[in-house]
Amino acid sequence: MALGHAIEAESSDPSTTSRRHRRASGVEGNARLTSSVAAVIFVVLAIEGVTIVRIGRLLDLHVFIGVLLIPIVLVKIGSTTWRFAKYYRGDPEYRLKGPPALVLRLLGPLVIALTLVVLASGVALIELPGSMRQELSLIHKASFILWIAVMTIHVLGHLGETLRLAPRDWLVRTRRQVSGASSRQWLLVWSLAIGLVTALALMPQAYGWYRK
Repeated sequence: MALGHAIEAESSDPSTTSRRHRRASGVEGNARLTSSVAAVIFVVLAIEGVTIVRIGRLLDLHVFIGVLLIPIVLVKIGSTTWRFAKYYRGDPEYRLKGPPALVLRLLGPLVIALTLVVLASGVALIELPGSMRQELSLIHKASFILWIAVMTIHVLGHLGETLRLAPRDWLVRTRRQVSGASSRQWLLVWSLAIGLVTALALMPQAYGWYRK
């Protein structure tokens, strides 16, 4: 009885309820950020896919979009790593939400590693001396092929959640349901802006690099 009264008292405590609400909002906010960032990455990658089909003519655009992606990809890695850390450190709200499917959890570190290798090797092709170009090109192409394979599973596994959550911070009727929508929107916008500025800064150096 005493235990039941204690639990009832705790559940009716406004400060406890407020803390639980904030934690739950944090979980939902993280999910919304991850999904909205994933949606943007998917769209940008679709454009990047067009440049691969016509790589001879669109290589400069391919490089530009690849650099543009870097900050937004880092945001995505940060949001998923945050969920991973909170879950395995025993945060009650993240434990309640539960982990992704086992296959997606196993693929997660591989997706991150291959993504970083693909992006880093692409930038290295621009920045490092031409004598290293053959080796870097091989790394870039091989990692990209592996990355496509694991990303296909990753995207399909998260597609439903992404379609459901990505628009919620941008729709009037759902954005106020979870606090922090404006902050998440600005983080997304600023990551794209930083990517755009970085890509523009590198383009004079990158332009025509394959002809050198």
